[in-house]
Amino acid sequence: MTTAFLIWLIASSLLAAFYVYIIGKYMRGWKGMPVWEVPAGFQPVTKVSVLIPARDEAANIIACLSSIANQSFPKHLFEVIVLDDHSTDNTAALVMAFSQKHPAFKLIKLADHILPAETQSFKKKAIETGVRFSAGDLIVTTDADCEVQPNWLMLLVSFFEKQRLEFIAAPVNFHREKTIFERFQSLDFLGMMCATAAGIHLRMNNMCNGANLAYAKAAFAEVNGFEGIDHLATGDDILLMQKIAARHPDKIGFLKNNNATVYTAAKPTIASFVSQRIRWASKSTDYKEWTVTFILGMVFFYCWSIVISLAMVPWWGEKALFLFLGLLAVKALADYFFLSIMARFFEKSELMKSYVPSQFLHIIYIVAVGVLGNVVKRYEWKGRRVR
Repeated sequence: MTTAFLIWLIASSLLAAFYVYIIGKYMRGWKGMPVWEVPAGFQPVTKVSVLIPARDEAANIIACLSSIANQSFPKHLFEVIVLDDHSTDNTAALVMAFSQKHPAFKLIKLADHILPAETQSFKKKAIETGVRFSAGDLIVTTDADCEVQPNWLMLLVSFFEKQRLEFIAAPVNFHREKTIFERFQSLDFLGMMCATAAGIHLRMNNMCNGANLAYAKAAFAEVNGFEGIDHLATGDDILLMQKIAARHPDKIGFLKNNNATVYTAAKPTIASFVSQRIRWASKSTDYKEWTVTFILGMVFFYCWSIVISLAMVPWWGEKALFLFLGLLAVKALADYFFLSIMARFFEKSELMKSYVPSQFLHIIYIVAVGVLGNVVKRYEWKGRRVR
């Protein structure tokens, strides 16, 4: 056994051990978090403003608005503000027509408040504009290509009022998956939900998704909104959570209830998927929590160790092959254990039928996007080149 291989064996084994440790830590965090239910007899008092930034979402916006209009939450306690971000299709016209039948739904055109050349982060500006014109004390955000469930707002508000929180993250999942590629994305998202929930429960605050967030308007004002992070196109979710967590570390919560899940569609093509994940990965260097960057880095290097071990088979022979198979088996078994638990909770166990091809896709994705996300600093998003 050569010295080089021995060093590689020790290093890759340590990465595998860390991966198993962090998966176990996340699973303990997930299992230690109770499912939230609306208390019996609960009567909400908080006024809610739902903000929906939208750009060229004519194909999705009516389904989104219709799902929100169908809430069990008292109609007089919530408003919905769609923030049209310089759409080039008929998104604004569709929202206007919808609002005529539903007075609580309003349209604000971002073009009336900012010019395209005035900002790098249109989504943050849209949310800031929405907060400024909102009447609610609780800001709830979702995306224009999402659909929500009837008890969505009731669950969020009861959690907010009873737990006395300042910031709430809640589940987001894909739906209507048809292809193996779409099912892979859905499985990957289930893993993200586990990391999001467990991270918040363990006060690591490493993930959340802007498609399903709620935060006190007062807390948003207290941290001066997106000030300090408004030079980035993304980060309206995680970076804001970390700003609020710095002021209120014990006032961040994850709403664990499948009925609070917001649904959206998986990306239809590899190009759109990679673009989305590069966008997400590009903000990792701006995270305030060092543990987040450390964990992401270790997972990235672990996946690289699997790939490199396979690539070294021509030089190291069967030793490298057995190491590759061992590293792959550790990841596959650890992932299967926690993804099967998450799939059962979110009633998506059928996704596990695509687990094997998804495992290989996941390794390739982590390796490729991990590199591109830290190299590619400008990318296409909603028809714009941003960074």
